[in-house]
Amino acid sequence: MHAIILAAGRGSRLAGHNPEGHPKCLMEFGGRSLLDRHLDVLNQLGVHHADLVVGYEADRIIDHVGKLFSRPDVAFHFNPRFQQGSVLSLWAAQETLQSGDAVIVMDADVLYHPGILKKLVDTGIENCYLLDRNFVPGDEPVKVAVKDGVMIEFRKQLADGLSYDTLGESVGFFRFGPECAGLIAAECARFDTEGLGDAPHEEALRNVLLRHPERFGFEDVTGMPWIEIDFPEDVIRAGEEVLPAIRREFPKF
Repeated sequence: MHAIILAAGRGSRLAGHNPEGHPKCLMEFGGRSLLDRHLDVLNQLGVHHADLVVGYEADRIIDHVGKLFSRPDVAFHFNPRFQQGSVLSLWAAQETLQSGDAVIVMDADVLYHPGILKKLVDTGIENCYLLDRNFVPGDEPVKVAVKDGVMIEFRKQLADGLSYDTLGESVGFFRFGPECAGLIAAECARFDTEGLGDAPHEEALRNVLLRHPERFGFEDVTGMPWIEIDFPEDVIRAGEEVLPAIRREFPKF
């Protein structure tokens, strides 16, 4: 199994909390970078191959990875168009998506309880999303809508009148078997060739999901602490709430 970590973006909205202009994945909480934790947890869970998609300040990220001791073997993929949508970052890892292996796709800007990733690694669901039912509604969360056990929508904005029985926020981590990983690669390529490179990668995932909902399932991680680092208030909450909550169970995290 390979992990694809999307770490090409800049995170310009966090300038006040990131005066040195580090890529978001190098922001530190409790003395460790987000990327350090991603690679350490993957390694401990037996995922020994990671593909890191870089763009902004790529050299800093490469140097940082070289100094880490607990990590998988890392291959770097450069996305020269990192200022556009993240669909191009996922497309930059096309070789891994088309390799015939199972893959885990991860956003790099998430601080999370290790049990969340363990659930994805250990799941028996070949093509798996993660959802958290305990979230604050609004325009920012990427939502997963479920009806009768089947995911029927995956987007920030849901259509008016959409009928569902479960609604959760996506953690931003996914697992795909070889066939669906290949379909996702083809969809990313279509976005690129049709001039849709400003789109987030979630749109490519959504299209494949809605075409083949019967192939996908989900794991519920409600109750495990995590946060995506997008806004200044996320930085504060990560340090004051989320990391302490994780460390109650994992003191050295």
